[in-house]
Amino acid sequence: MIGVAGDVTDRDLICEFFELFKTPWEFYRRGRKYDVLLCVGDCEPEGNARVAICFAGSKTRCDESMGFRVGPQLSRPSRISFQGNSIPIYGDTVTFLDEKDCFLAGEETHGCMGFLRRGNGRVIARIGYDLFGEVRKLLEEGQPVVNAQQPTLEMHIELLRDLITGCGVALYEIPPAPEGHRFIVCLTHDVDHPLIGRHKCDRTMFGFLYRATLGSIRSFFRGRVSARNLLSNFGAALKLPFVYMGVAKDFWGNFGDRYLKAENGLRSTFFVIPFKGRPGNKRDGQAPNYRASGYGARDLETTIQRLIAAGCEIGLHGIDAWLDSASGREEMNEIARLTGTQSAGVRMHWLYYDQQSPRALEGAGAAYDSTVGYNQTVGYKAGTTQVFKPLGANRLLELPLHAMDTAMFYPDYLGLSSGEATALLGKLVENVSRYEGCLTINWHDRSLAPERLWGDAYGDLLKDLRKRGVWFATVSQAVAWFRKRRSAVFKQDGTAPEVVIPSDGSDEHDRVPGLRLRVHERRMEGDILRGGLRRYQDSPVAESAEGAHEVPQSLPMRH
Repeated sequence: MIGVAGDVTDRDLICEFFELFKTPWEFYRRGRKYDVLLCVGDCEPEGNARVAICFAGSKTRCDESMGFRVGPQLSRPSRISFQGNSIPIYGDTVTFLDEKDCFLAGEETHGCMGFLRRGNGRVIARIGYDLFGEVRKLLEEGQPVVNAQQPTLEMHIELLRDLITGCGVALYEIPPAPEGHRFIVCLTHDVDHPLIGRHKCDRTMFGFLYRATLGSIRSFFRGRVSARNLLSNFGAALKLPFVYMGVAKDFWGNFGDRYLKAENGLRSTFFVIPFKGRPGNKRDGQAPNYRASGYGARDLETTIQRLIAAGCEIGLHGIDAWLDSASGREEMNEIARLTGTQSAGVRMHWLYYDQQSPRALEGAGAAYDSTVGYNQTVGYKAGTTQVFKPLGANRLLELPLHAMDTAMFYPDYLGLSSGEATALLGKLVENVSRYEGCLTINWHDRSLAPERLWGDAYGDLLKDLRKRGVWFATVSQAVAWFRKRRSAVFKQDGTAPEVVIPSDGSDEHDRVPGLRLRVHERRMEGDILRGGLRRYQDSPVAESAEGAHEVPQSLPMRH
């Protein structure tokens, strides 16, 4: 059991952290014995915990009472090195002088930023940054683009987990991966331009013609477009007048059938714009007119019904839902009329979103949001592979967006070739294989058609993921699984905890895979310094009327 002591004014933030690091914990109660005491802010470790861990980016009472020599405080973003990993730090940091058992080092200062002290039958670990300040930064503001491809929050969790087990304490955890699967994958599609025939002499049409002709030629000579795709794009440009005359099929049409064929039985989520011709608003006025869509959800009713029949999900590609609950309700009602659902999940058009958006979306009745991500690159804006509850929200959960096709292929962004995009996506797959959680992909409606023709990288990604034993889920299914995990509580009356999953009166828990309980083996004291082997055992959480599960004692260890 972990006890959290000190300045706990950020109770909601601390609670959210321990929904992501799902392990037995509680706020410190005087007189209670803990395996680990996690000290927050300017506090001193008290009680008789076997391990005391103190995080703070400034000098504290703990430093004075324990005689720790603290170096200068650094008040700018920096990086720390932990067992070969480089972790971004956004808040204040301090270094420590004359410490031998150092396991964290500042990459700029090369000074000690984390060390161990032993005495009186326990271990004290002092780390020179504010863990929960870093978590707040990631969940509220997000990471700058320069650090986009690092799952920073997951790295903080890994550091804390390794610190606890490396100091000789076994750890129980419900990992963010469903029973029977290595991790979750959500395939999503933003439906922005389902028919080029609806765009005549506008920004979309002229952009298509440029990219299909001059842009394709330039990309061909740079080795980013194949000869086959170059010819396809020229053919589409020549065909465009006949599309307008109605004598040729719209080559952007039938996007639903293209994805059903490419995904071959996998369930995906399509985010549909509710109303035609509405650019929407920014906080400081109207959004650009070209943000307005050339279609409305009702124009796609036949396609929507076909996708639902195939097991896919339809969500809202919102216009103003991110800043106004009344507009959000109107937009979601339009989707609900076509899908028959009471509530829809949301991803905002152009990824409009700010710190007030969770309250607006929650007020509109959104089932979830999946907007937090980058327009210009791929990676982890919130630093995590997991669904999380935005700070200030009551029930709304956020599924972060990790990789979007336009960010990878547009010349103004990363400008990758198909092969380069496949390699970059492979790095994201390796990350989620290590940290578990969910990988969220966004391939737009027209991205398999001319002039984009980005199907090769998407096909390579699906081929790779199919081999890995992942759970392909719609966004609502993935969010439902994380709700199930969040609802689980630890009951620890004996030596091993039980996991209880309270029933909420719905069948939501039964429609998604089960949970697993992971027991991280205690390691030799000092393994945190040497980087010793991580070993654990997993067992399924057996659900019943009581929802209880005891830890089996004879499962093989994994590492």
